[in-house]
Amino acid sequence: MATTLNHKTSSLGSIISQHRDEILTGWLRDMGGSTRRNDLMKESELQSQCQRMLSLLAQAAGQSTNLQTATYDPLREMLTEISRTRALQGFTARETAMFIFSIKQPLFTAIRETLGKDATAMADEMWLTTEIVDGLGLYTTEAYLKTREETIRRQQEEMLELSTPVVKLWEGILALPLIGTLDSARTQVVMESLLEAIVETNSKVAIIDITGVPTVDTVVAQHLLKTVTAARLMGADCIISGVRPQIAQTIVHLGINLLDITTKAKLSDAFALAIQRSGFKFIRPQKKESAEEK
Repeated sequence: MATTLNHKTSSLGSIISQHRDEILTGWLRDMGGSTRRNDLMKESELQSQCQRMLSLLAQAAGQSTNLQTATYDPLREMLTEISRTRALQGFTARETAMFIFSIKQPLFTAIRETLGKDATAMADEMWLTTEIVDGLGLYTTEAYLKTREETIRRQQEEMLELSTPVVKLWEGILALPLIGTLDSARTQVVMESLLEAIVETNSKVAIIDITGVPTVDTVVAQHLLKTVTAARLMGADCIISGVRPQIAQTIVHLGINLLDITTKAKLSDAFALAIQRSGFKFIRPQKKESAEEK
């Protein structure tokens, strides 16, 4: 298709210049309510985008019909920004694409008014216009989807960070409560969060609580071992708490070696051990005898 476009010329640029007002009016009219989305975008902003796109399209089409040439760079940059903005504003992919495709009918009307007496020229111009508009529509959709994918990936990363909080329980004692399944990506976030907290607080004991981890298989155990090893390299001793009977049986059944790692059934037990290893001691105050008891 690109080769065919390179050898054909188009009158689309001059046609847009001659019928700009009619095309703009028809374009805005043909946009359905779901495409306009007045709840997400002001009418003045939509009209401004349409006017600017018409100008850029007229300039580009007047020089070339090949969308891959530098002539279309300003138009592609505008469509990329529109796609990014609309993705963040809440427009759907269909609504974003229809912003481009809804210009077809007004352009065809202008072409008929200009070239209606020459059926061959009119048909050729409509075909070239269809290729240009379809190409711009596809480009806009791809840019929209790319923005959505980046947004989803960023949100996933933020959720990973929020799902692995490192809590300072006491001076020199940290706790890392894990909830959900551990995979490679999350393990990396867990290790980074824990190691950074160890350095910042100069902690010597870290409790990794797996009460919220539904199952422990070989992969999850390996991820836990990596986290414990990394923490030890930073000078912190690790205690794994939340080891339920089912998890203990699974670990034994799988033959996973956790003999050199201290484990506890409850977080409270792990915290008590961490207090002891840190050299702290809690003393329960004795009740003072009242005068009547004396």
